[in-house]
Amino acid sequence: MKKFLFVFVALVISASVAIAQDDARFKVGSNDVFKGPVGLQMYSLRDTFSQDVEKGFDIAEGFGFGYVELAGRYGMEIDQMVAKLKEHHLTPIAGHWDYNLFKTDPDAVAKEAKALGLQYAGVAWIPHDGDFDEDDVNAAAEVFNNAGKVLEKYGLGFYYHNHGYEFLPAGNGKTMFDLLVERTDPKYVSFQMDVLWTVFPGQDAAALLRKYPDRWSLFHLKDLKKGVEGNNSGGTSVENDVALGSGQVPYAEVLKAAQEVGVKYYFIEDESPRVIEQIPQSLKFLESVKW
Repeated sequence: MKKFLFVFVALVISASVAIAQDDARFKVGSNDVFKGPVGLQMYSLRDTFSQDVEKGFDIAEGFGFGYVELAGRYGMEIDQMVAKLKEHHLTPIAGHWDYNLFKTDPDAVAKEAKALGLQYAGVAWIPHDGDFDEDDVNAAAEVFNNAGKVLEKYGLGFYYHNHGYEFLPAGNGKTMFDLLVERTDPKYVSFQMDVLWTVFPGQDAAALLRKYPDRWSLFHLKDLKKGVEGNNSGGTSVENDVALGSGQVPYAEVLKAAQEVGVKYYFIEDESPRVIEQIPQSLKFLESVKW
């Protein structure tokens, strides 16, 4: 009997330790003021994944993340991808798909996202020639509203990730981004703020979050090198991605606003060639940020 009790207690302790370790993964990058939760956009490790998929998963797990946002399946079938994520204790929340696939076959996206166990599926780039204009806004709004309706049937949410070109002026003090928000149905379309691609074109990220408090579901944590001047091109050198808290983004102010408006998940996306060094620095910053 004593032996049985010893084994039982040992199993309970072991299970408790495992749960505690898992819980720690879901709290990485947060503190008693900034609650997170913080995950990793897997695109940050694209160079590693292109050479060694297993190493990419090992690094993502080694950083201590519990949540991830997907950027493809690295040639794996869906069931293989699901198994690999589970093996490395990574919970997928969202993923990006091509705009044209949402346009032509949103059901295909929804089925894949559902099979991967996601909560959200989104778009990070709207194809356009020249400057992003009102015709592009109207076309995208139609695609997004329809995609959102389709995804809702599968229990999923649709989101759009801004990229900077949307902040061109639209007249009457508005930007093309304002028009996109106005012309998409809040029931079906939410947004993911990429803070670098908000600050780079000269926008006040905290003010924009508060301007549309009910439209933000996800957030990309990035920082822009000090001294870099931006524009509305939607592009800058990956060398300009720096560790969080060391660049131009006023993070205490921005995270306070993001938390106030109810952003649900925050993902670090670091596109720099120094990503392996910078992500631990970024996590350390987030775990100490206050306001």
